Amino acid sequence: MPRLDLYHNVVRVALVKDGWIITDDPLTIEFEDLTVYADLGAEKVIAAQKSEKKIAVEIKVFRTPSPVTELERAVGQYYLYLTFIAKQEPERSLFLAIPERIYNNFFQRPSIQVFVKECQISFFVFNPEQEEIVKWIVN
Repeated sequence: MPRLDLYHNVVRVALVKDGWIITDDPLTIEFEDLTVYADLGAEKVIAAQKSEKKIAVEIKVFRTPSPVTELERAVGQYYLYLTFIAKQEPERSLFLAIPERIYNNFFQRPSIQVFVKECQISFFVFNPEQEEIVKWIVN
């Protein structure tokens, strides 16, 4: 089993506050000869659409001195998981969970905004102190 991220429980609480039901902790993703683990699986009933929305969440803390290196690692992991999820559970969307500090100090850079949009990376921003989701970015 993977080691829990620094903000694992914070993100879990934030998702529940936002109306999500945690279904998997971690979410096991099996494809052919490989098993990987996203940090969380969750679902939410959308009453207006009378349907369920399922997500997988990978929490990214960006604790090393180089946010670019952290982004490179996160993107590799994101696309690995996205590929396998698309084959196993095409109805499930994948999101990176990013702390608000990193979003404000790194993800607001024009170059990073272009990169994230071009790569169609979906993520949400959370406030660790308030244990709340601040913003969803769906690409």
